[in-house]
Amino acid sequence: MTSTSVQTLTFGPLTIAYDETVLQPRAWTARQAELAVELAASTHDGPVLELFSGVGHIGLLVAARTGRPLVQVDASPHACAWARANAEAAGLADAVTVRCGLLEDALEPHERFSLVIADPPWVPSAEISRFPDDPPLAIDGGADGMDLVRSSLEVIGRHLTAGGYAVVQVGPERQAEAVVEAIDGLPLTCVAVERYPRGALLVLRGSEND
Repeated sequence: MTSTSVQTLTFGPLTIAYDETVLQPRAWTARQAELAVELAASTHDGPVLELFSGVGHIGLLVAARTGRPLVQVDASPHACAWARANAEAAGLADAVTVRCGLLEDALEPHERFSLVIADPPWVPSAEISRFPDDPPLAIDGGADGMDLVRSSLEVIGRHLTAGGYAVVQVGPERQAEAVVEAIDGLPLTCVAVERYPRGALLVLRGSEND
């Protein structure tokens, strides 16, 4: 990667690089990775799926801690390029596959994962002007902030194994409750919610869907 304004973030044992074309990785998102690592011990072996992976820091920390292969999905070509560069810098290039595209097109119908992490954009469209330094693609969650959250839940419902776990990060206020409402009818059960000032982490467990 070449850029005129490369910055770095220490993220656990990793050094994550990025520039102004992508959403700046936040140190506090390490909690999502830590929670996924804890859950990995209770799931079947196999690759980890990360949706809305950005520059890759959360998923890469999970891969580094668990030794599992990682599939990352993001719609931003800039973010995908940085995710690949960060995987290489971490010595994880052979274990990481970055798929640049829409969620609906990135996965084959037969693919299943026992561990999924997702950090979808959740800022309501009318409020993204409050964050002028953030690329709109990375934060715009639609009219109620839930459009891409709902899309990610549908993908998780199709691709999470029975007994597997997903860790989904959403915004503050009622978004955690909205997730619980949105999974009604999907083969998912919310088994834990961890709240913090910036939002919430939800742990979802997969049930039989065949």
